[in-house]
Amino acid sequence: MKKIKPFLLLLIMAISGYAVAQKRTRVDVKKVAGAEKYSITIDGKSFTEFVFTDTMEKPFLYPIYAPNGQAITRGFPWKPEPNDPVDHPHHIGLWFNYENVNGLDFWNNSFAIAPEKKKQYGWIRTDAIVETASGPQGKLVYTANWTDQQKNILLREKTTYTFSVADGKRIIDKHTVLTAVQDVAMPDAKDGMLGLRVAHELELPVKQTKEYKDDKGIVTKVLATKDSTVTGNYLTSEGKQGDAAWGTRGTWCMLYGKKGGDSISIAIIDHPENPGYPTFWHARNYGLFAANPIGQKAFSDGKLVLNYKLAKGQQAIFRHRIVIASGKNRMGIAELDPLVIDFHEHR
Repeated sequence: MKKIKPFLLLLIMAISGYAVAQKRTRVDVKKVAGAEKYSITIDGKSFTEFVFTDTMEKPFLYPIYAPNGQAITRGFPWKPEPNDPVDHPHHIGLWFNYENVNGLDFWNNSFAIAPEKKKQYGWIRTDAIVETASGPQGKLVYTANWTDQQKNILLREKTTYTFSVADGKRIIDKHTVLTAVQDVAMPDAKDGMLGLRVAHELELPVKQTKEYKDDKGIVTKVLATKDSTVTGNYLTSEGKQGDAAWGTRGTWCMLYGKKGGDSISIAIIDHPENPGYPTFWHARNYGLFAANPIGQKAFSDGKLVLNYKLAKGQQAIFRHRIVIASGKNRMGIAELDPLVIDFHEHR
């Protein structure tokens, strides 16, 4: 057998290494023809869609898929799935808003609000897709106006989404700048700001039927869990687990459970430069997984109050990272920590 000369062997190794290096994950961000949405795919497989139609009360990401192809988001109200709970119709995919902005409720607005009561609610209307990019990372930048029903603008929003993959985990980085178009008061409220409504299987078991009342007295009933497919659990950076995670602070919170035969883990990471850091976790057992950096009173039994304000022209920046993993076991803290450190170093 003829021997390969050393220099030729090195050349072959170099070329092979280069080929491996070039085999990168590709994230594509593309407009969906005939629809007010963009699709985000990873190596040709669906990750999520950005939906910005004004027929909905806010823009959102939906659906969102774990690496194993399982949807982590509840279908209702956008595309109801069998066994979907139908409580809280304003919970849809991944979104960002707040319960009280100059007296207007952006959080609870939905198709379920009677027309004569709509004047009490705010609307977020996307007005431009500023930039998209595809490659090793995907990028989508949009602007939107937080308005009353007469379309008077309270806040101007500019949000940048970055979509990427690290060690098989799917990552969404969200960077939102809010600019006050007029003096804005955001009094301390329970319902806000970054919200995710998860699939039924990822909820925590609800032991007894319970009623929740919002600030306008509207009551929503959440029924006790009756099926064994519900397997979720919470874990925070401070070691709080299960229902005990709600109303506590932490740099991150993870929800994990079983779906599609695998463990699915979803971590939301707060950023040190966010207002109210470390955030309070509005993490409910019925599937609402939310970070509320400027609501504190309800979570602290009244010991803390943060009545956030922005003068006309003033800006506030909110940064969050969402990490989604799937596999035989839930994501370990040792796997999550480097992603927390990396995110905290972003300025």
